[in-house]
Amino acid sequence: MITPKTGSPRQAGSDMEPTLGAAAQLDFSLLGLFARASFIVQIVMVLLVLASVWSWAIIIQKLISYTAVRRESDKFDRAFWSGQPLDDLYDRIGDNPKTAPERIFAAGMTEWRRSHRSDGGLIAGAHARIDRAMGVAVGREEDRLTRRLGVLATVGSTAPFIGLFGTVWGIKVAFEEIAISQNTSLAVVAPGIAEALIATALGLLAAIPAVVFYNKLSGDADRIVGGYEAFTDEFSTILSRQLDED
Repeated sequence: MITPKTGSPRQAGSDMEPTLGAAAQLDFSLLGLFARASFIVQIVMVLLVLASVWSWAIIIQKLISYTAVRRESDKFDRAFWSGQPLDDLYDRIGDNPKTAPERIFAAGMTEWRRSHRSDGGLIAGAHARIDRAMGVAVGREEDRLTRRLGVLATVGSTAPFIGLFGTVWGIKVAFEEIAISQNTSLAVVAPGIAEALIATALGLLAAIPAVVFYNKLSGDADRIVGGYEAFTDEFSTILSRQLDED
């Protein structure tokens, strides 16, 4: 026996119209989703937005800083290799060098002058002390260059998991609301899922630029420090030649 259907397609469509109308009236903008999210998910969203802003502030500051450092290095290289006496260059820089190359050069020249006795002779071990002084100066400049890059690495590695936590928590709350209302309509399910997924989106939005620029800035810092180390080797060779002549 063929049993007739209890409802026509027209009746099913008319039953869904109130549900679709209610879903259409919901505000699915970022602010709307944030306002309807649970307190825990709101905290996650705020943390991720702050982490993203902090990361971009570090990125912009480092890009500007590294550009200035390269410009300073080029300027100092032109002065160093211009042919003027190194003592004159050191006297012009003074006791308060302003740029990284000047600080490294001043560290070596300061130790060079301290290694001379009052009679004009050199104290034993002068070359090793000069190399050590410039090595310490290079280490300090490397610390300045890489400062706060660890923040980018931390944001890049943890932000997706923080966003995932917000998503899991939001989905849990959405299922609880479904169970309480005993209604699986789109108007009940969609807002909770959308609020949960926005946390993961914010986590990725914070993590991806942080990882990309951490790798770029770390490589830039390594190249800049490599230039400093090459300069110290060249300067040490010049001083070693001077020591042999003395």
